[in-house]
Amino acid sequence: MLTCDTDGDVALRASGLVKEYRRGRAVDGVDLTVGVGERVALLGPNGAGKTTTLLMCLGAVRPDAGEIEILGHRLPRQRTRAMAHVGFAAGYLPLPAQVRVLEYLRLFGRLYGLRRPDDAARAGLERFGISDLARAMGTELSSGQKTLVGIVKAAMHRPRLLVLDEPTASLDPAVALRVRTGLRELSHELGTALLVTSHNMVEVERLCERVVFLSHGRVVADGTAAEITDRFGREDLEDVFLHLAKTRSAPEGVAG
Repeated sequence: MLTCDTDGDVALRASGLVKEYRRGRAVDGVDLTVGVGERVALLGPNGAGKTTTLLMCLGAVRPDAGEIEILGHRLPRQRTRAMAHVGFAAGYLPLPAQVRVLEYLRLFGRLYGLRRPDDAARAGLERFGISDLARAMGTELSSGQKTLVGIVKAAMHRPRLLVLDEPTASLDPAVALRVRTGLRELSHELGTALLVTSHNMVEVERLCERVVFLSHGRVVADGTAAEITDRFGREDLEDVFLHLAKTRSAPEGVAG
């Protein structure tokens, strides 16, 4: 397993990120820091720059300007070393149809370089309450179960940073609770930092301790849920989200 050069208590530091596409500037000077063991939500309306920011932080998209460090490793030059300590899961990522869950997880455990991939896979399935799915085929899983397996896969190697794109989007409330509980355990027990995107503001408030709101490719708020709602004079995060979405879509001069 690769060693990581930690920079104090920082898991992820991105500064001055800029990304331009033909349609315009998707990300416009974003600064983002996630501390070791911290649970941070990256929120904003569609088109705010969340996905582009995530992809740059994962090294999948190269920024036009700015710097990114993960546990002291600078991207893109040290991306391989950085990604050894990162996990990524999203509900839209497919699972192979004709492979059993345990076999799928065993394969990724080997790719991660784990000495005992079966043990890690079974421990992950147990953590998220889905041990009964070990022998299930991909075709037998619901969309919510596939999301859970994807989270287990992403966390098998005990990453220092876990990036989650809409982790509870297709889950019923009981299963979503199981996910939140498992993720909190990872964060508390292993010091795993979480960076989460979601459109479910209730889930965000229950899981994350800090919220970063993007709008028009820029950070417009960074703080606790209470701090942000107070700043915007809104009742809750959903009200802030709707306000920013309305602001983005309103004609020039009309936005409030």
